[in-house]
Amino acid sequence: MNHEPAVPLDDSPSQRIAAAVARFGESYVAERAASLLLGGNEGEEFLLYVGGRHAQGVLDGAPPLYWPEVWGARALTFVWDASAASAVHRGLGDRAWRVREMCARVCFVRTLPETEALTTLLADEVARVRAAAARAIGEVADSRLNEALTALLQDPEKEVRRAAHDAMVRLTERAAANAS
Repeated sequence: MNHEPAVPLDDSPSQRIAAAVARFGESYVAERAASLLLGGNEGEEFLLYVGGRHAQGVLDGAPPLYWPEVWGARALTFVWDASAASAVHRGLGDRAWRVREMCARVCFVRTLPETEALTTLLADEVARVRAAAARAIGEVADSRLNEALTALLQDPEKEVRRAAHDAMVRLTERAAANAS
């Protein structure tokens, strides 16, 4: 009798993605995560790997809302294939703010040069999206975006102000390193 290994529902996202990679391979998991981010149905088992116990709730009948897309994007912070970049690009413009936020995080982690889309997100209505976009800009852009980040230093949300400041520091450090 062949017993498939159970999905580790209560493990951390990084542990679940590592288990999926061990079982299926890195590029396969990245491709399926990108498909999920784009709204694809990747099956119950894959949903459990990326979403854990929360995904079980969706499978048991809770409304999925935007969670599968968020889980697909989050998986891309742990596993990557260059073919996923277009899914992340599309996710930066998603209706759901949690998807936009997570895609900005993917841009930060994977240093995806999505400068134009990230700059647009600096004006997002949701503070967490603005903060994630600022962090990503600090990793992927250059000092030409300091002016856009400077405007965020007056943001009503402390986390956005902090992210903008940190991004500006990062841009300045990188510019100094490139000048030497």
